[in-house]
Amino acid sequence: MKRRFLGALLAVVLFSSLTACGSTEVRPIVSPTPALKSQVGFYFDTVVTMQVYTDDETLLADAQAECQRYDNLLSKTAEGSDVWNINHAEGQRVPVSDETREILDKALDYSRRSDGIFDITVEPCVALWDFTGEGMGLLPDEAALSQAAAKVDWTQVDVNEEGVLLPAGMTIDLGAIAKGYITDRIADFLRARGVESGFLNFGGNVLTIGRKPDGSEWNIGIQDPLGTRDQSIVGAAKVSDQAVVTSGIYERGFDLDGVRYHHILDTASGWPVQNELAGVSVIAGDAFDADALSTTVFAMGVEKGTAFIESLSGIDAIFVTRDDVVTWTSGLNDRFVLADQVS
Repeated sequence: MKRRFLGALLAVVLFSSLTACGSTEVRPIVSPTPALKSQVGFYFDTVVTMQVYTDDETLLADAQAECQRYDNLLSKTAEGSDVWNINHAEGQRVPVSDETREILDKALDYSRRSDGIFDITVEPCVALWDFTGEGMGLLPDEAALSQAAAKVDWTQVDVNEEGVLLPAGMTIDLGAIAKGYITDRIADFLRARGVESGFLNFGGNVLTIGRKPDGSEWNIGIQDPLGTRDQSIVGAAKVSDQAVVTSGIYERGFDLDGVRYHHILDTASGWPVQNELAGVSVIAGDAFDADALSTTVFAMGVEKGTAFIESLSGIDAIFVTRDDVVTWTSGLNDRFVLADQVS
C-alpha cells in the first residue's frame, strides 16, 4: 500500500595513497555495492516483500523462515499459537513466549495511553465482520455486536512472568500491533547478517534499513486513500532507518447505502470508526510503535490525533481527510512534500 522508491545503484569509490620508489601514486579502489535481492511471501494474512542489498545467497530464504515462525507463534487462527492458546484457555493462565509477552505489554501500554481507544480485546467484534470474504457487504447483527462490544476491556488482560490470564469469553487480536513488531525483528535479523541497506514492506508496514546505497534517504510515497490522484500518492517523506505505517478506510472495507464500513473498529461500539479521516501514516523509529499508533490516531481523528503525536518524541504523522485535506505534524515540515512537488 506504499509506493516504493529505490535509487540508482552506485559503486563507492575510495582513494588511497600508495608510496613506491619515492613517489606517490593515487589509484581508485572500488568497493562494490552488494547486489539487490528481492523476495515476496505471504505471511500474517498479507503480502510480505523484502528488498535488501546483500551477497548472502540464503539470507532472504532464512528471513522468510523467521516470518513463518512468527506466523506460527502469533496467528489467532493457527492452532497451538500463543494467541490461539490464550483465546481458548477458558479463564486459565497460559504460558507464552517472551516475544508474545513483549507485544502484549506494548499493546496494554497503548491502551492506557489512549484511554482504551487501542484495545486488543476487540476481537469478539472483529469476528463478526467480514471485509474481504463471502460475507463482505453484510452488516453484523446489531444485538450480537452490542454483546461482543460489552466484552471489550483491556484492563482484564493479566500478563506476568507465568503467562497470560484472560477471563472466559474474552479473546484478543494482535493484528493492529504484531505485524509492526515482526517487521522490526526481521529487520534486526537482516542487520545481524550484514545488511546495511534495504527496504521491507509487510502489508503496508514499511521499514527502511539504513540509507540507499548512494547515501541518500529513502523517498516513501504516502498512499492516496481516496484514489483521486494520478500519482496514487498524496506526497512523499524522506526517511532512513525508520518505519512508515498507514491505516485507512481504503484497506479493507465496503460501501453500503452511502456509508464506508472498514476494518478499524470503535472499541466502544464494535462499529467502524466514523470520523473525518480517510487515512493516517505514522513515521517512527520502529514499526512496532508506528503500527499501534496508526490505528490509535486514526480512531482519535485529526485534532486529537495530531496533539497526541506531537506529544511523543521522534514520531510524526500525516493525516488525509475524506475531504482530501492533507496535514502533517511539525517534525515533517522539511521531510514531507505533497505529490505535485515530488520530483
